[in-house]
Amino acid sequence: MVHHAAADPVWPTLSPRAAELFRRGAELALDPPADWVAELHAASLGGERMRPIAEDPVLAEEIRRSNLANLRHWVAANLSRPGGRVPVDLRPELLEASRDLVRRGLDESALDSFRNGQNTAWRHWMGICFGLTSDPAELRELLDVSSLSINTFVDDTIGALSERMRTERAELTRGTHAERRAAVTLLLEGAPIGRARAEQRLHHPLSGPHTAAILWGDASDRLEAAAEDLARAAGAAHRLTVIAGATVLWVWLPLATAPHQQDLERALAAHPGARVAVGRPGTGTDGFRRSHFDAAAAQRMLAAAPDRRCVRYGDVRLAALLSDAPSQTDGFVDDVLGDLAAADPALRATVLAYVHALGNTSLTAERCHTHRNTVVRRLARADELLPRPLAENPVDVAAALELLRWRVP
Repeated sequence: MVHHAAADPVWPTLSPRAAELFRRGAELALDPPADWVAELHAASLGGERMRPIAEDPVLAEEIRRSNLANLRHWVAANLSRPGGRVPVDLRPELLEASRDLVRRGLDESALDSFRNGQNTAWRHWMGICFGLTSDPAELRELLDVSSLSINTFVDDTIGALSERMRTERAELTRGTHAERRAAVTLLLEGAPIGRARAEQRLHHPLSGPHTAAILWGDASDRLEAAAEDLARAAGAAHRLTVIAGATVLWVWLPLATAPHQQDLERALAAHPGARVAVGRPGTGTDGFRRSHFDAAAAQRMLAAAPDRRCVRYGDVRLAALLSDAPSQTDGFVDDVLGDLAAADPALRATVLAYVHALGNTSLTAERCHTHRNTVVRRLARADELLPRPLAENPVDVAAALELLRWRVP
């Protein structure tokens, strides 16, 4: 049975047997299986309400890190003091996530992700508990205190983070940066803000060309230096920069042509912790908005390719558009490519280069830095692996290969 401590008439104290079971359960939860963790993340980021966070690679990753931080803290606390009230631990992962939620204009309802994850964690914890004992009394005591512990810990954590978000919001509503961020938010939302008023608040013209970029992955002060190098490499005389998070900058360059890939690589050469996604150029207020959304789409593609550091939307536009329906995308890739989908990357790259070269094997060999005979052999091998010969279906094959290059795992 549950014994109540005299020092704390509210919080129950576990019997020695239940405490031992709780500790053993915590030991089993120390290293959760990958599918368990994936389900926790999926629950936290699922649903229409969480879509703005799930579609932002930086915010989504921060929520995943926060999930793991909370889980490990709760488990560790119950290893040392089984069934006790777990104190809030506002680790850097949680503070960073709360700051970035505020800087994106999101409110405390975004913390619902922890509630969604809580339901999944509780279900898996119950599975552990049922594997520890078959005694009804022991199981009832274990589950009663487990439920109280998990619910209270999540409530306390959300309460503490809500307070930090309110403080952060109060700090961000002061100064010129807040004015810029507010004006940009209105423009991106399509709100009826006059161009002259927006330009006054931004100190940036809106009538000319715009090429948007999103830089992320490093501390904001180092990203500022990367943004300056990006503007310089692209030949931009000035830039508009908005701090969108602790590790994210939104940038607009007054350029009618997107920087070349070499310009992006040169700009990031001195900033190994930074990554950049660039949108298509646009003109006027609509172009300002559209270029940013293009950059955001390119960012989502780049987030799925950890070996790459920079990308332009124009180079991934087809894959980005087709990736809007993941379940259909996977079926399309599998149906079109067949066994080629799992073939050597060099073989797939050769086939894609061949289609881009309009069937010119010599040009393909030059672009792939290999011999023409190697190209011919690879194309023959590709035809063996494809459900239909390449010559009968080049457009679909090229589209599927582009998707495979940027496939989100």
